[in-house]
Amino acid sequence: MSSSSFNITSTSSSSDIATEPDADAGAEQTRRTLLIGALVTTACLGCSAPSRAGEDAPGADERPQKGDLLVFSEGDQEGKVITAADLPRGGPPVHAWPKDPKTSVVRSGSRLNEILIIRLDPAELDEQTKSRAVDGIIAYSAICSHAGCPVTAWVKSDVGDKEVFKCMCHNSEYDPRAGAQVVFGPAPRRLAALPLALVDATLNVAGNFIGKVGGQQPG
Repeated sequence: MSSSSFNITSTSSSSDIATEPDADAGAEQTRRTLLIGALVTTACLGCSAPSRAGEDAPGADERPQKGDLLVFSEGDQEGKVITAADLPRGGPPVHAWPKDPKTSVVRSGSRLNEILIIRLDPAELDEQTKSRAVDGIIAYSAICSHAGCPVTAWVKSDVGDKEVFKCMCHNSEYDPRAGAQVVFGPAPRRLAALPLALVDATLNVAGNFIGKVGGQQPG
């Protein structure tokens, strides 16, 4: 009897020893599967987030619209709304982006939207330029009409004694007092003008660009 009991106990123990590792292995495999699935899901979420973050907001690449505000596009005040007090008479010009006042979207999705704003003596402006200005403040596209480079300089003209806008790529110069007409260099046409309005000391866009924005097309 004792031998039989021993055999039964012995058999039962052998079965337990054989079964437990299998159960542990199954549980470990399940844990690994769940862990891998969680890591893959996290990785996918991590990949998709930057793509969404890098997208421009709706309206960011649209041309300036009537009623848009103007904000600094560079420097310490980047993003700040430009007021008349920010513009000293006689220059230098400031670079700006239009901003939708309803959605707060800055229209910086296209480099063709960058604007030059300058304040000059109203008496120096020709009649057509004066009609688009407010208190001597005028605005133009900041993109050269020659090769599409940015117009960045405010310097004394190579052909006169007045300061002018200058594109440093190929030395085209524009006189902002006369509708940004070309006074020197290879540029084929004047800079596009942007009409302005002054609302509570804040500069607003008063209409669409007048003239073509950007450089001449090749060919």
